[in-house]
Amino acid sequence: MSPKYQVVGIGNAIVDVLSHSDDSFLDIMGIEKGIMQLIDRERGEILYAAMNDRRQAPGGSVANTLAGLGRLGLKTAFMGRVHDDALGRYYAEALAADGTDFVNPPVPNGELPTSRSMIFVSPDGERSMNTYLGISAEVGSEDVPDAVASAADLLFLEGYLFDKDKGKEAFLKASRLCKAAGGKAGIALSDPFCVDRHRADFRSLMENEMDYVIGNSHEWLSLYETDILDEALAQARAVCDLVVCTRSGDDVILISGEDAVEVPVHEVTPVDATGAGDQFAAGLLYGLSTGRDLMTCGRMGVVCAGEVISHMGPRPETDTIDLFHQAGLI
Repeated sequence: MSPKYQVVGIGNAIVDVLSHSDDSFLDIMGIEKGIMQLIDRERGEILYAAMNDRRQAPGGSVANTLAGLGRLGLKTAFMGRVHDDALGRYYAEALAADGTDFVNPPVPNGELPTSRSMIFVSPDGERSMNTYLGISAEVGSEDVPDAVASAADLLFLEGYLFDKDKGKEAFLKASRLCKAAGGKAGIALSDPFCVDRHRADFRSLMENEMDYVIGNSHEWLSLYETDILDEALAQARAVCDLVVCTRSGDDVILISGEDAVEVPVHEVTPVDATGAGDQFAAGLLYGLSTGRDLMTCGRMGVVCAGEVISHMGPRPETDTIDLFHQAGLI
């Protein structure tokens, strides 16, 4: 009998490798400060070798969300792809140590090395990210164990993986297995450029497969090719049971059928904004998994996002359940 999971995710399995650097180092290495750049394998190896005080952490958007859910006490599993190399074995072990079952063993003789993001942290706290996607972008239907997808109360998909046909096949297989067993499936849109590239497929996925979709205002506007957010969300609510829109610093909108709420966000100056969306999703999914109402689900998301931007790194460091108690949510 396979275990029952409250949340199962599919996403990029990326090792974050962090190093301190000054601005002159960034100039010498040709790194643009403060942005995320996709890089090739050769560039990745050069930058990795140039890091002097490396520290590693398991990353990737959905994996960060699952780590947050593990902190909140839910049973979680992750489907992703790593090579059987030093970074891949580290990733699998670190995810398990955080309480999430990594259900795909590292791939021996994998087609590409384990994915990594070289993150250079400047003295002013700015992070310059250089991401080599590697093997994690090769996730396909063979990485979706039937028993795991069927055992999920909630399935959470990472929009970034929608860029490849094999990723789309993995999503369809997982969502259909999950829903056939009585679970609910959802996706984070992840990136407006990804939405631009696959608009018709994203719309079809929303209309026919997804029970909930999380996106920011830019992603929703891109999906429905409009400049009016209310118009985009009206089209989304017509085809999807739960529509969630974050608006960096403004109220979060949650719409389910005839119910719609706006959850206030208290503006704070972030120490490090990395992971805010990932941990918002963790709080939201915790609320959904435990049967909370729409407003409470949204407030839980906002609390988790507020915690993660108060420190370095994309995963929670304080007891988020305690924060829920303080906010009167539990």
